[in-house]
Amino acid sequence: METLTGKNLIGNTWSSRGNAVLSPINPATGSASETEFFVASPEEIDSAGELASRAALDPNFLDLRKRSAFIYEIADQIEQLGDQLVEAACFETGLPEARIMGEKGRTVFQLRQFAQHMLAGFHLDLSWDQAETERVPIPKPDIRKMNIPVGPVAVFSAGNFPLAFSTAGGDTASALAAGCPVILKGHEGHLMTNEIVSQAILKAAEKCSMPDGVFSFVNGGYDVGEQLVKDPNISSIAFTGSTTGGKALIAYARERDEPIPVFCEMGSINPVLVSSSYQENHLDDLPEILAGSIFLGTGQFCTNPGLLLLEKGSKTSDFVEKLSKSLGAQNPTPMLSSKIFEGFSTRVKQLTGEEPSPKNHSSGFLLSVSGEQFLQDKKLQEEVFGPFSLAVIIENQEELQQILSSLEGQLTGSLYIEEDELHEKGAYWSVLTRRVGRIIYNGVPTGVEVCPSMNHGGPWPASSDQRFTSVGFDAIRRFLRPVSFQDFPEKHLPFELSREGLSSFPHRLNGQLIVPNG
Repeated sequence: METLTGKNLIGNTWSSRGNAVLSPINPATGSASETEFFVASPEEIDSAGELASRAALDPNFLDLRKRSAFIYEIADQIEQLGDQLVEAACFETGLPEARIMGEKGRTVFQLRQFAQHMLAGFHLDLSWDQAETERVPIPKPDIRKMNIPVGPVAVFSAGNFPLAFSTAGGDTASALAAGCPVILKGHEGHLMTNEIVSQAILKAAEKCSMPDGVFSFVNGGYDVGEQLVKDPNISSIAFTGSTTGGKALIAYARERDEPIPVFCEMGSINPVLVSSSYQENHLDDLPEILAGSIFLGTGQFCTNPGLLLLEKGSKTSDFVEKLSKSLGAQNPTPMLSSKIFEGFSTRVKQLTGEEPSPKNHSSGFLLSVSGEQFLQDKKLQEEVFGPFSLAVIIENQEELQQILSSLEGQLTGSLYIEEDELHEKGAYWSVLTRRVGRIIYNGVPTGVEVCPSMNHGGPWPASSDQRFTSVGFDAIRRFLRPVSFQDFPEKHLPFELSREGLSSFPHRLNGQLIVPNG
């Protein structure tokens, strides 16, 4: 692999026209790398947009099989990355090598999954309503419909996953699979990691004869992000981060002459409801399980269980005490950046009066409040990004119903309830289901499986559009739109809607589902 340049990748060219520079920082030690990275200039961003717009029309990229081979090749190139990638990611995040290797495997896996899925053609939603020329009083036209790519997508990589939600992560993989060129705004906390992965994507693009501009990578902060969103060549935005950041991008997108969709995955406190009987029956193991989930990745997962709803029972005090001790006994581990640590430290001190230590490191924290306090203080619903959870002690069923109904939208909701209680408490999890994108029975929310049935999204503010997921095959649908072709001559139709194409892909014929060789 080439040495790091600190430059931006504008199509197939490494460029450094900007003046401002950024430096990689090790959050565990505070030490800086010698390599400086150039912030993308306005001219470089304009150029990336223009190249992406042209690439979106390139026949090689639009060809399903060639594009699938390109995505497979990206996976192969990333898989071949060795110590340089692991060392860079560990340096920039403070995460252990095992975590980075796990993320690398997930990144490669989801790329290959998308490459395989797109060849099956389900995402195209092909449909053909045949003409009825003899129908009276008005003949029925021949109408065929398919999903097409929306155009270039600006992807904002996440800060808490340097690989799986970053440069070649799920957003990039699903956008490319949809047929949309990507301009990646790299996270400032992963400067070296971003470039190393971008080098791999460039190699794959060159090997597969993809057009110049099918992928670009730019460094920078808020100004770069704003220009990307407002670039008229950009057709959609994918973002994983804070609610504040997501709201800003949505506002920029609405200010455009032609507003565009912004798919944000944002804040979530992922409520976990534990019945009094479950607390009593699992006092020996559940506090440890929950502590492990709260502290996983130093609490910096979007599915961190930040809210525990505990039905008051004879063992609730013991349950809370054991959980608090287990969290406090965790050896402090690094947070992803000094900025994240400072924000976490401020919120923890406000809520508990304690402060994490040493600098940029933290163990786990638990605050216990009554259900009445939770209902009276809306700020207790705000996400504390880090190893923190709020335990709410619930007095009765009426209070629990009020709390569940008051919750904002969440990525997940978990139920620790004995099976023979499920019918009795059905009203609770029915209400919870309306507030979450994924409901879990007797399991922690951390851990997001990459599979067709996964939904990683939810009502606002968990995500900006609760109809879509950012994980799993359906993530591709964010970057597609339907188009109908009426009475077109067969030879001028897109291949997928021709008789030959329809014989190869799943489609609906006059409303009936047809799956070739299925």
